[in-house]
Amino acid sequence: MNTLESYLRHHAATQPDAVAIILPVASPSAPEEAFSALTYSALWQRVEERASELHQQGVKARQVVCVRTEQNADFLVTYFALHTLGAVAMPLEHDLPDDRFSDIVRRYEAFTPPPQVADILFTTGTTGQPKGVMLSHDAIMADAENLIGAMGFEPPLVFIICGPLNHIGSLSKVWPVIRQGASLCILPGLKDLNLFFKAMDDESSKNLRNLCNPCDQVPSTSSKVQSSKFKVQSTSYATFLVPASVRMLLQLAPRQLAECADRLSFIESGAAALPHADMQKLCQLLPHTRLYNTYASTETGIICTYNYNDGRCLPQCLGRPMLHARVAINDEGHIVCSGRTLMTGYAEAAIELSEEAAKEPERIVTADLGFIDAEGMLHLTGRTGDVINVGGFKVAPTEVESAAMAHPDVADCVCTAVASPVTGQALRLLVVLREGCTLNRRALALFLSQRLERHKVPLLYQQVEHIERTFNGKINRKYYYRG
Repeated sequence: MNTLESYLRHHAATQPDAVAIILPVASPSAPEEAFSALTYSALWQRVEERASELHQQGVKARQVVCVRTEQNADFLVTYFALHTLGAVAMPLEHDLPDDRFSDIVRRYEAFTPPPQVADILFTTGTTGQPKGVMLSHDAIMADAENLIGAMGFEPPLVFIICGPLNHIGSLSKVWPVIRQGASLCILPGLKDLNLFFKAMDDESSKNLRNLCNPCDQVPSTSSKVQSSKFKVQSTSYATFLVPASVRMLLQLAPRQLAECADRLSFIESGAAALPHADMQKLCQLLPHTRLYNTYASTETGIICTYNYNDGRCLPQCLGRPMLHARVAINDEGHIVCSGRTLMTGYAEAAIELSEEAAKEPERIVTADLGFIDAEGMLHLTGRTGDVINVGGFKVAPTEVESAAMAHPDVADCVCTAVASPVTGQALRLLVVLREGCTLNRRALALFLSQRLERHKVPLLYQQVEHIERTFNGKINRKYYYRG
């Protein structure tokens, strides 16, 4: 078995009644039944039906098929069905404008990717134009095995997905869950925190209904599936949260989060640096939960992870390389990744080569800066282009931001550069304050001077209403560089 779909078919045969997907049910007529469930046998049946439909529509092997992502079972059914046909899935944002969607379809309709490619995922494009990253079936399986080896994902785990499935942060969690035959709980986001916590409530999971009802809009011809009821037998849960989501939970629902301590097996964070103050708060609220800080990207795959709830809570630490990944630091201080998880290449480059297969990289030199300590653990120190030169001293804005986030009045912040006639560049800190707080520039500067070297303490402070971030919690530094 060397693809996700082969494992899905295997689970459908060997554990047909095991729950594969859980979804919230928006049904005012049955408020006590908040979730519905789809078994592995039912999921595989729908994948086969969808594959047959797509085949009849003319979808062929190695054809790129653009799909709008939805936080539901129907998207995953289509995703697996495309793989079953040997086609290439290109998940796109649900609310992508129609003209942009059509432009992408036209650009890729004549493109035949290399035969090993399973997916084309777009990067977020915070520092430039988004790029289509080609991922092979082998890279997907290597990523899944990396996560399994580092974190577990053994059934009867229920993994809660809150983020969009068109990016690797959330989509990559589908892979180990299906590989292991565990359960996915897919939520529409974190706007409804009560729904997030209810997903981890055993009482609300006892009477899961199937997905074949009017509120789901996923067709099925199986009478067995329509009349079955299932029970999730696990009280073990896990989730992936971007830093912005972690901060939201810490600010708005710390008590509810602490009440989940005995049920939360692990939380993984990624996509951007997690402020050290938030790491420490999570450790306090969830003393027995594994808390992972992961280094990954669309291009490199899942590389390293560190359980910072180890008694040390090391800031900016990303842990050791996982099973199928390797890391090194080059002479310029850049993190270099290698192993089975690397992308096949950029789709745009392959198109420009007149549909020739892009050369698979043996290693990827990232824009991230870091070092490897005596224990073999990777530490992130900054990113090329983000580093600010203050009178000859190199300052990583993330370090300043992490220190500022520890201040009790600061809800969010970003450190930027401004021109200085003395040092060339000076640091400016834009801060979002908690409700009811006022900006005391002198007090904040004193607070930072007790935690940072002198040249890292910002010269200027400004209160703002919000910080520009991408969907996955990264600060949109391009927005601030632009002015």
